[in-house]
Amino acid sequence: MLYFTILLAGSIAAIILFSSRYRFNTFFVLLLVALATGLLAGLDATTVLDALRAGFGGTLQKIGLLILLGAALGALLDRSHATLSLARYILGKTGAANVPLATALIGFTAGLPIFCDSAFVVLSGLVLMLSFQAKGMHLRLVAGLATALYAVHCLTPPHPGISAAAGALQVDLGLAMLAGALAAIPPIAVAWFWVRWQSRLPEWQALAPELPADAVVAGPERLPSPLVSFLPILTPIALIAFKSLSLFFPAGVPEGVMATLRFLGDPVMALLTGIVLSLFLFEKWDKTLVNTLLDSAIEKSGPILAVTAAGGAFGEVIKTLDPGAVYGAWLSGSGLGLWAPFLLAAILKTAQGSSTVAVITAAGILAPLLPALGLDDDFGRLLALLAMGSGSMLVSHANDSYFWVVSRFGQLPVQAALRVYATATFWMGVAGFLTVWMAKILVA
Repeated sequence: MLYFTILLAGSIAAIILFSSRYRFNTFFVLLLVALATGLLAGLDATTVLDALRAGFGGTLQKIGLLILLGAALGALLDRSHATLSLARYILGKTGAANVPLATALIGFTAGLPIFCDSAFVVLSGLVLMLSFQAKGMHLRLVAGLATALYAVHCLTPPHPGISAAAGALQVDLGLAMLAGALAAIPPIAVAWFWVRWQSRLPEWQALAPELPADAVVAGPERLPSPLVSFLPILTPIALIAFKSLSLFFPAGVPEGVMATLRFLGDPVMALLTGIVLSLFLFEKWDKTLVNTLLDSAIEKSGPILAVTAAGGAFGEVIKTLDPGAVYGAWLSGSGLGLWAPFLLAAILKTAQGSSTVAVITAAGILAPLLPALGLDDDFGRLLALLAMGSGSMLVSHANDSYFWVVSRFGQLPVQAALRVYATATFWMGVAGFLTVWMAKILVA
């Protein structure tokens, strides 16, 4: 266990050092560190290469189309000035000082039914335009949205990881959904204050988004209305939300309607729908302009796809080493109570990158051990579930595909993403666990 821990910590430190401080190409840093980690762990070369391929391809399968379609949607919304219209509308309603809070609330609301990576891709263009309009707030807005989406993704059904864990622990899904939404509020608040404090540093205040020159106009006469501008963003979110809710309450939905919702509510179809709607934002439809924008979006997506998939490859190598087997037995026999599900999920998350895998694996290992941990009644199982969800937030870093989605779509340098967003996820996990711990004390 000691060697595995040293190897894991060393691989993470190597990624941070070479990609952030020495600024080597992030894709090759991730790939080479993943290869070296697998070989040093004693895996044979064929197994390591198979894990690299599986992780790379699996990540592309999961979010590759989302990245491409999200980039295309963002390019169309920028060029039609829809994001500018929405940014001016939100700024007019909230004022520049309250925009970060408004962004976090948007993230909490949109994140309840939608995967964090899908929601961030859809909302990233709006946040970049808001940060362009509200100077000096780029890091605060991007990280505020990312952490709000992340908290509800880790703690609230119908997101897949926490839903599967609720099933394994025999926790009522309706209760898990309500408790998870409430438990997500303290981590979001802690992240919001952390990001606000960190973003005051001069090096982060200087960050600003790079927008196409034709995405901003001086006057309001060329802007589409906020309502029409919001449709290409709201419609994909609504379609995905309806699908999630229909799966959560399948009994009241006819089979034909369910099949339609599954099709239209798939993130790929939802984003395609948003792209089609965004075409109506142009005063005059120009095939050459649209093709140019789509070509540009595909070209810009290449580096994002490569780095995100390389992060998935690194995570798959660590997953192949089976950290659950390394740490699970020790934690399950430790008598730690609520600390056991929290620490196991946190170790698994930090090691292999996926919150979904971390919470499902932790639930599978600890479900039969809950009586020994004193968590075998209904309330104890709920607390164990929320402790696992809190642990699965800690820490989102280089082996997490969502980390790279936030960094690339949010236009955050790797150093900023590591020092502000990744550290925020640490404090979010701690805040989530303290919330669960206090709930146990108050009820007991």
